[in-house]
Amino acid sequence: MKDNQILLARRAKGLLEAGKWCLLGGYANRDETTEETGVRESMEESGWVVNNLRLLRINDDPNRPHEDRQNIDFIYIADAVEKTGEPDWESAELQWFSLDALPPSDEIAFDHEDSIQLYKKYLAKEFPLPYLAKLR
Repeated sequence: MKDNQILLARRAKGLLEAGKWCLLGGYANRDETTEETGVRESMEESGWVVNNLRLLRINDDPNRPHEDRQNIDFIYIADAVEKTGEPDWESAELQWFSLDALPPSDEIAFDHEDSIQLYKKYLAKEFPLPYLAKLR
């Protein structure tokens, strides 16, 4: 998050849901916490240093759309501090979006729009984090 905007990446060719916009993220390395993963993946996929991570939700829905395996997401809110690098091969494009001017739903990968909509609800009226109820 920066200046009331959210950073999304367009997924590169060769990835599931290629060409669609997504939240930054990826798999944890051995001996890495989920928070450390979030900081590292943000840097790798965008070149942005982030801090002040807050766990928004854990998405453990076994029926997540367009997934090729059972993935569990730890969705963090983070503040973008400084751009110090370049995105890796997984991000074909990066763009900051106003929360009122997001890409169309069919252009957002997987179920990432659910987490974005939850974040918008949180901004409108804060509730205790992490959010633990099912969204569907």
